[in-house]
This record gives sequence, structure tokens and C-alpha cells, in this order.
Amino acid sequence: MTRETTMQAWQWTGTGRPLTLATVPVPEPGPGEVLLRVRAAGMCHSDVGELDEPSWAENIHRNPLTLGHEIAGEVVAVGEGVDLPVGGRYGVHPLGETVPGYGRDGGYAAFHVSPAADLVALPDGLSFQLGALGTDAGMTSHHAVAEVAGVRAGQRVGIIGLGGLGQIGARIAVLLGAQVYAADPSPSARRLGKEVGAHSVVADATELAGHGLDSVVDFAGYTSTAQAAVRAIRIGGVVVMVGLGAHISELVTADVVHQKAVIRGSSGGTKADIEAVYRYLVDGQIVPRVEELTFDQVDQGIDRLRRGEVTGRLVVSLCGGTSPRPVR
Repeated sequence: MTRETTMQAWQWTGTGRPLTLATVPVPEPGPGEVLLRVRAAGMCHSDVGELDEPSWAENIHRNPLTLGHEIAGEVVAVGEGVDLPVGGRYGVHPLGETVPGYGRDGGYAAFHVSPAADLVALPDGLSFQLGALGTDAGMTSHHAVAEVAGVRAGQRVGIIGLGGLGQIGARIAVLLGAQVYAADPSPSARRLGKEVGAHSVVADATELAGHGLDSVVDFAGYTSTAQAAVRAIRIGGVVVMVGLGAHISELVTADVVHQKAVIRGSSGGTKADIEAVYRYLVDGQIVPRVEELTFDQVDQGIDRLRRGEVTGRLVVSLCGGTSPRPVR
């Protein structure tokens, strides 16, 4: 069967410029690479950062660049030295040899080239949509909660922010046997916190003060939430900073000192984190709130993320409906 030679792609063309829909050549896999037909691509608030914030441009290595770093699809061609089956179903580790949507073209397109070493097999029964979500939202949440915070059974854990990452992080903490105290200003997010098993969900992170929590994972990333996290931990407790809501956050030195706070940053994760999340997803232990968009709605999804109108996670589905229009 003849494969398409061109495709549509949503591209970054510079800071402060709108996302652009362009017609581009279908790429070919080189040695050690595979060509995936993209079946789903998760949307992340960092896409907004790339478009709007000048500081993000230093991490972008070409212009124009196809965005989208949460990718799942099926193999349609392999490069030299790759022994993987055509038709195999995989997610793409977004922090592997090069980073999709930053160091190479990403997944807001019909096809994507990935290093074979970055692929993570989708378990039987796991949808492409959840496979895409698990590559970054799942991986980042699991790494922050299970590895960096080191959450374990019997602990009391705070989760600040119940958005696309926080909802998964809260659920992972529950599955690890922790008692979870969550905070989010959104009523719909608070309802979601209860659904995933949080012991307590409040509107303002300052309400967590004095709880003596073993750890707090801040998925929001503002001065107010970082300070609230420090005041919520026990003496010697851990604050894990994940969210990037503000470029700079200030903390009250006395609170950090008197709480003997251990402050750790967490970014991304490993293929092992993705595999762990895939097991939770396919077993139905994590059921994230997901809204599917069609390919022609990517720019609308970006605008909704920019306005803070998304509860849960947006995933662009290329399995049906309106997909990129290929040209043979």
C-alpha cells in the first residue's frame, strides 16, 4: 500500500505567534528509528508555555517545529538496525534520546519519527488515548509521587492541584496506601479529588497548614502553593515541586528552617514510570478524566488550556473523526 507523502502538522513558529497548521513532508525513519502513525496525542500546559513564554524558546531546537510530546501510535516503518514489528502499538518516552515537541518534531501530526529506544509497548487492551496520556502526565505524576516523594503505605500526603497531572498523582498516592489531603480552587476538580479517593479535599491550599503531612506534592507551582506546602508538612517532611505556574516562587525562610523542610524538584520520569502507569491504567486502577479532541481542534485546546478551562486531560484522537488530511 502506498504511504502518504505529505501531512498536516500543528507547528510552533516563534514565541508570541499562534499555532500554525502547515503541510509538511511525511518523515522517514533513519538508523535506529521508527515511523509511527500517530493515533493519539495528549495536550499539556507546557505547549502554552512554548507558545507564550520567551524563556521556553531556549529549549526549542528548530523553527518551525511540530508540537506535541505525549504520543501513542503504531509502527508503520522501521529504520536500519531496528527489529520491531510493523503494526506494533507503542507510547513514546518524551524524555528519551531527544524530546518530541522540543528537540524534534512532535505528535500533532499524522506521523512521527521516534528513536526505537524511546518506545514503550502498550499493554493489550490499553487505548491509544490512555497510552498517550501515560507518557507524560502519567510518567511525571508517578515519578514525583512514588520516586521523589517516596510515598508509601500509611503516610499522610498532600496533593496541591488536581488538574491533568494532579488527579493522577493523587490516585497513585491512594493506590500506594497513603491518606491523601488535596487542594484545588475548582469545584469540579475537588469533586474529581473525591472520586480518586482523597481523604479530604479543600479549596485553598492554605487550609492544609498544620496537618503534619509526611510529604506534599505541589502540581500548581505558585508562591502561595509552595508556601502552603511548607506549612502543611511535619517537621522534616518533604515538599516536591512539580508545577511551573510561576517562574519564581518565594518562601518564608523561617518556615523552611523551623519545619526542617526537605524541598525537592521533580521533572519528567523514566520508561519504568510509564510502564507502571500503563499497568494501573489497563487494570482500571487509574481512570483519569479525559476529553477527546479531533485534530482540527488542537488550536482550540491550546486556547482552553491558556484560559485555565480544562479539568482533567485533553487528548487529540487521530483514530477516527476529523484526522489530518493526508495528500498522496
